[in-house]
Amino acid sequence: MSRTEELNRQKGAEGKSPGRWLALSVLVLAVLLVAVDATVLGLATPALSEDLKPSGTQLLWIGDIYSFVIAGLLVSMGSLGDRIGRKKLLLLGATAFGAVSVLNAYANSPEMMILARALLGVAGATLMPSTLALIRNIFHDPKERSLAIGIWGATASAGAAVGPVVGGALLQHFWWGSVFLINLPVMAVLVLVGIKLLPESKNPVAGPWDLVSVALSLIGVIGVVYAVKDAATHGLTWGVWAAAVIGGGCLYAFVRRQFTLPSPLLDMRLFKHRGFSGAVLADLLTVFGLSGLVFFLSQFLQLVQGRDPLEAGLAELPAAIGAVATGLVAGRYARKYSVRGLVAGGLGAIGLALAALTVIHKETGYPLLGAALLVVGLGAGFSFTVTADVILSSVPKEQAGSASAVSETAYELGAALGIALLGSIVTGVYQGFTAPASVPAPVAEAAHESLGGAVEAAKSLDPATAEQMVGAAQVAFVDGLRLASGVGAVVLLATAVAAWFLLRGQRLQDGIEH
Repeated sequence: MSRTEELNRQKGAEGKSPGRWLALSVLVLAVLLVAVDATVLGLATPALSEDLKPSGTQLLWIGDIYSFVIAGLLVSMGSLGDRIGRKKLLLLGATAFGAVSVLNAYANSPEMMILARALLGVAGATLMPSTLALIRNIFHDPKERSLAIGIWGATASAGAAVGPVVGGALLQHFWWGSVFLINLPVMAVLVLVGIKLLPESKNPVAGPWDLVSVALSLIGVIGVVYAVKDAATHGLTWGVWAAAVIGGGCLYAFVRRQFTLPSPLLDMRLFKHRGFSGAVLADLLTVFGLSGLVFFLSQFLQLVQGRDPLEAGLAELPAAIGAVATGLVAGRYARKYSVRGLVAGGLGAIGLALAALTVIHKETGYPLLGAALLVVGLGAGFSFTVTADVILSSVPKEQAGSASAVSETAYELGAALGIALLGSIVTGVYQGFTAPASVPAPVAEAAHESLGGAVEAAKSLDPATAEQMVGAAQVAFVDGLRLASGVGAVVLLATAVAAWFLLRGQRLQDGIEH
């Protein structure tokens, strides 16, 4: 047998290793935790608001700084994993994630909570690209890899939807910090089992880790996202322009620098591939719709319709069910039918579900809400899973970490923008409501910060005035939610059309890789 044939035989045997599915279970555990943490805070927002008393702006930062930091660091961390080893980075990050979760749980001020969430994002950034890159190296049969990515994608999509259920169950019995302490036992299992089951992999010729590129990508992503978020809330202020110019300048410098480095953090030539670019765009907008919807429906179900946290969490479960159901079969259907058909169809489904929410009001029954969530989950499962497979199969496995990081950056940036941009629309409309004339100015000011603030501030008023003020606040919140849903629907439907053209001719691989 020739040396080449022997290497091919070994690769095939490695791809069929009986421990590969057990290894996948460890990776899925990490993905589940990071995805859950992105949305678990949604249901805890009313309790957190009552305890820490954040302003409306601080509340938005608490909700999205985690995703901002992850998005800013993912490319850097994916590249670091390529260099030092993905297993090593995953286990180090898991340990840090557990430790910082304690800081989140016991934060005693809005500022400390924002800082703790940012640190959790730093730890989370080490986990996601490592998981997808390890899948690329564990599964050499593209059909098996599609199934593995389907399980991974279903877990990521479902995790965002399961977060409210987990949060709701914990908030029924414990204080809001408990939604972070649940991370500790999960991370302990991940580290202990991962040491035994996960294989190490890295790029043997990756070169040095460029810290200048790390800084440029972090400042660039956070600057641009902050500008979008603040512009939606306060208009085009000098601060918004400054953030946009600094962020955009850093991203431009990052891209230029990658072309000059012998070992770039991110190979920008990947984006010349039309399918790769289309998949990244679809990734970002899929999660944009999913995260924005889940985050604000959590508040609608509790603060407008009066459901308790567990009931509200369970009400959002159809999104998780839909994502899992389609995520597991997405790869097979994409091979049988059409990659672009599934991705564009998934994006279109999310857009139509968001469009349906433009007619909701305080008394809207659950059938419409549940159906919209189910359709969003079904669409996300198809779109997100197939695009992740396209991105990962477009590159040599030595670059799996960097490519995975691009996919994950799109995921986290989509989550951040979904909460920030759609949230800013909701907040902007909400703050226009008029409190009753008899309400003292300080109470009215507190009520205008957020719907949770209005409910809390109303406790100091007589019942009739309180009911009138909370009613006005709820109407304003629902008006904002309807407008945000309409904007989201337009964005998702436009992206569906773009994906149809960008993914033309794109196919998933068949057969064993050698």
